[in-house]
Amino acid sequence: MTKQGGRLLVLAALLGSAAVAVPAGAQEKVLNLYTARHYQTDESLYNNFTRQTGIKINRIEGQEDPLLERIRNEGANSPADVFITVDIGRLWRAQQAGVFAPVKSKVLDSRIPANYRDPAGDWFGFSARARVIAYNKAAVKPGDITRYEDLADPKWKGKLCTRSSGHVYNLSLVSSLIAHDGEAKTEGWARGVAANLARAPKGGDTDQLKAVAAGECDVAIANTYYIARLLKSTKPEDKAVAEKLGVVWPNQSSQGVHMNVSGGGMLKHAPNKEAAVKFLEYLASDEAQTYFADGNNEWPVVPSVKIANPALEALGTFKADKINVAELGKYQPEAQKIVDKAGFR
Repeated sequence: MTKQGGRLLVLAALLGSAAVAVPAGAQEKVLNLYTARHYQTDESLYNNFTRQTGIKINRIEGQEDPLLERIRNEGANSPADVFITVDIGRLWRAQQAGVFAPVKSKVLDSRIPANYRDPAGDWFGFSARARVIAYNKAAVKPGDITRYEDLADPKWKGKLCTRSSGHVYNLSLVSSLIAHDGEAKTEGWARGVAANLARAPKGGDTDQLKAVAAGECDVAIANTYYIARLLKSTKPEDKAVAEKLGVVWPNQSSQGVHMNVSGGGMLKHAPNKEAAVKFLEYLASDEAQTYFADGNNEWPVVPSVKIANPALEALGTFKADKINVAELGKYQPEAQKIVDKAGFR
């Protein structure tokens, strides 16, 4: 073989390797999202993120616990970049499972208040919801009940409806009471609530609101976005329920109403870490925050974001509890022990 022929073969080999490298470098940018949010309006969030960044979202939806178990089982081979879920209790469980990787982001730190994010950067809250007391306006007068603690008053015996105490929404509420009132007082509260139930806990928050409107009970505990949905509904039966309900913002003269979050974080074995951080930062943008408010009737966590949601405005203004929601995760195990011991099912 001549020297010239040898050079040509080497050149061809180099060009061949370059030809292989080009498509690899030009691979489609993707984000693999595991989400326990099941709100159709979130589609706009995902579509706009892709439109702005060119990053395609591959999404897997499911229930919280199975998704978390899937992430754990996949381990280092997991394709998931970001895990999104609802309620601090579930974020805390994911954090305890060790699936998150800390994110350092000036954008997230500056836009999301400290009480709505993990101090170590494992997870961030992106939308807020309040857990309030709803009452039948024909049976209860404004001012008859003003605090969560009042739910244990014997005057409400046989008049209270709630979903299961073991549901994470209620466990987080109990956790907030532990944080503010201590374990002993909270156990007494749980016993009082159990004694005041009009029926065995069943169904979701909307079922409790309908029960109040139907006169099965006088008061119930529910997240605000369930009430807002009834207010915005075009169904006559939903409007009829909403018209019968009054809303109490509890503990306005003390710590404020219990707040919770929907949020998420980057996963430890994320193959697309840069895309993951971009997505989390996008969820803190004005545009995404507005979608949370308008789409699912949640409050933005970014204080500067202004919303125009008539249903949320109809609920009125309120004082929010400023405790770091991470604290509520810490008390989850104790909250479960307390409700079990108190016979609050």
